[in-house]
Amino acid sequence: MASHRYCVIMCGGVGSRFWPYSRENRPKQFIDFLGTGRSLLQMSYDRILPLVPKENIVVVTNARYAHLIREQLPDIDEHNILLEPARRNTAPCIAWAAYHIAAMDPEASMIVTPSDHLITGESIFADSVARGFDFVETHDALLTLGIKPTRPETGYGYIQIGREETEGILKVKTFTEKPNADLAKVFLDSGEFFWNAGIFLWKASSIIEALHRYDSDLTTLFDRGLGVFGTPGEKEFIEHNFESCPANSIDYAVMEKAENVYVECVNFGWNDLGTWSALYDNSAKNEQANVAGDTRVLAYESTGNIFAAGSEKLVVVHGLNDYIIADTGDVLLVCPKSEEQRIKQMVTDVKLTFGDTYL
Repeated sequence: MASHRYCVIMCGGVGSRFWPYSRENRPKQFIDFLGTGRSLLQMSYDRILPLVPKENIVVVTNARYAHLIREQLPDIDEHNILLEPARRNTAPCIAWAAYHIAAMDPEASMIVTPSDHLITGESIFADSVARGFDFVETHDALLTLGIKPTRPETGYGYIQIGREETEGILKVKTFTEKPNADLAKVFLDSGEFFWNAGIFLWKASSIIEALHRYDSDLTTLFDRGLGVFGTPGEKEFIEHNFESCPANSIDYAVMEKAENVYVECVNFGWNDLGTWSALYDNSAKNEQANVAGDTRVLAYESTGNIFAAGSEKLVVVHGLNDYIIADTGDVLLVCPKSEEQRIKQMVTDVKLTFGDTYL
């Protein structure tokens, strides 16, 4: 069955919470944040390559990043790089990929994964994905991967688990998107809730059927293109129609409404690397508990900081604790880690004040 298995890597986001390092012209998934010599996108590709044939890996990205995809993933077939003319969130992205894959292989099953997550337990990940593929290939199921929560995080979606369908895979009772702090604590204490990792498995036919049932505005648009997917006419159809897609996440469009949703509870060292603090937590630290990467730093009585200023600049600090210091040449950000949720608002303010110059 392996030849009918596909992977869709979603690669169109901007990562504004990592500004100023993550910019419109080079978002975080294209950056080697961890100093491994591979970008987050390349690490995602490396992770999936043993599980899915190379020719079955599809990347969906914004058209402006086509050159970065070709530069970083030269082995990807040109036919398998789907270029969105506009950002419309994950539901249109996944719908297009599913129609594209189903046209080439009606028996296809697929894993959908973001391009910018960190997974440290790669062998456990491989086992989890294999178990997930086996499940969706033998059930009419939409499967999501759930991570056991370690804190009352308000930035993630939560999945409430129900009965066990098969070992490690349970029926989903409810989805709750980004609860407030009090509710997140209740979820954590209950033991019934898992974080939604944003990694999904299903048959292409199953997700298309679910989209027809729960997001008919989207499928009405894509159904106009039946017959062109997988042909040279697909590109022109998308260029003329994709911007008309209603922007929506797959969670809101389908997963919160469908009856055949299941969760595989996994533990493979997952982090969505959505914030500077998450990067700090997952990076090597020096004896002062600072993270510096390839930045040269002299730190006096300063701990818990993350420095990102490239290898050409020397950063000297005194009495600075738990800060983000990010310098990209044209932008210097100095912000307490405890206030990093304000970075998205800072980006908005920069745009209002200076236009797109620093974005």
